[in-house]
Amino acid sequence: MKEILAQKKNRAAEILKRLYGHYPNPKGSLSYSSAHELLVATILSAQCTDKRVNLITPTLFEKYTSPNDFANADIAELAKDIHSCGYHNQKARSIIACSQMIVNDFNGDVPDSLESLIKLPGVGRKTANCVLGQWFGIPAMVIDTHMIRIMNVLELTQSESPNVIEKEMMELFEPMDWVSLTHMIIAHGRAVCVARRPDCQNCFLLDMCPFPQRNNSYKTQK
Repeated sequence: MKEILAQKKNRAAEILKRLYGHYPNPKGSLSYSSAHELLVATILSAQCTDKRVNLITPTLFEKYTSPNDFANADIAELAKDIHSCGYHNQKARSIIACSQMIVNDFNGDVPDSLESLIKLPGVGRKTANCVLGQWFGIPAMVIDTHMIRIMNVLELTQSESPNVIEKEMMELFEPMDWVSLTHMIIAHGRAVCVARRPDCQNCFLLDMCPFPQRNNSYKTQK
């Protein structure tokens, strides 16, 4: 068992090295200027593209400039403001409720611990880890759809559970790389390892990836 884990760690280290080589300045694509803005933007990004979120947040953050503003927002008006991001009613409720808790329970400051963040309405581990890693600089592993899919493609996991994958990846990669790893995998999933049509023949991980050998569609690309 230890030998298998050691082999997987060595393989993970090489994958990470190549990712850094192709994505040297990994960072998130959401626009924000505070922890609360990042929290709101991350909530909005559920089932929505970061590009779409970034189209509405400049105006949104000019209208609502603080957690207190969001906490006292009219739910119907906020839902209208974020309508284009989808699930606008649910997201408006979550944003208002979590902002109210931040104002009432945390003196208006977004908490900097996983335990406190996941107590906020509408905030799960994925959103909490995003805020911890990107704003507070605390090592955190964000498991989104790209991470789930690509880590399975690379056979670094055989699970579809975000919680299981988070634990497995934290064991394979060093804490200092957790935040960057997520950003690089997302970039790779958008540019090369696209879900519906992976560009295997132009992938720098091709020789380390079992997917082409499992998938006949790759043969038709060559």
